[in-house]
Amino acid sequence: MLRQIDRVILQVNRWVLIVAMAAMSVIVFANVALRYTTGDSILWAEEVARYLMIWLTYLGIGPVMRLGGHMAVDSLQGAIGEPRAKYLRALIVALMAGFCLVLVFVGIDFVERTWVQSTPVTDIPFSFIAAAIPVGFAFTLWHLLAVARGFVVDKSFEQSSDLDPDQAASI
Repeated sequence: MLRQIDRVILQVNRWVLIVAMAAMSVIVFANVALRYTTGDSILWAEEVARYLMIWLTYLGIGPVMRLGGHMAVDSLQGAIGEPRAKYLRALIVALMAGFCLVLVFVGIDFVERTWVQSTPVTDIPFSFIAAAIPVGFAFTLWHLLAVARGFVVDKSFEQSSDLDPDQAASI
């Protein structure tokens, strides 16, 4: 049951990323095309694209982490030997989980404090944009917990056939 919930959360996270990236791409392309063809631009395009990029950044942390896609310095793990490296990786997971929890709570506070501010062009509450922090790090914590055991035990991450660089090169 927990694995099914995890798959649903991962799929929802991926689809939100896909839709946000597609929307941002269409908005930016339409704005550039309009600017070069008519000399006018869409007033809200830059602002909305920027806010979509913020959401993309925070929502993308977790899925990339699941695949081991973030930069890491692992020379210490290799230098101390495998039995101690497992403890080091467990410490890394604990510190990352703590960091995610802190940012969820700090993000919630930030959302509450920015409720009265609104964006300059679209005039929506800035807290909708600030909500990317607690939502993104809550998802990141979920994704971290999903791969924590494999990372600690044998430094493995999730495999994804749709993100395999060898397959992408053959397309």
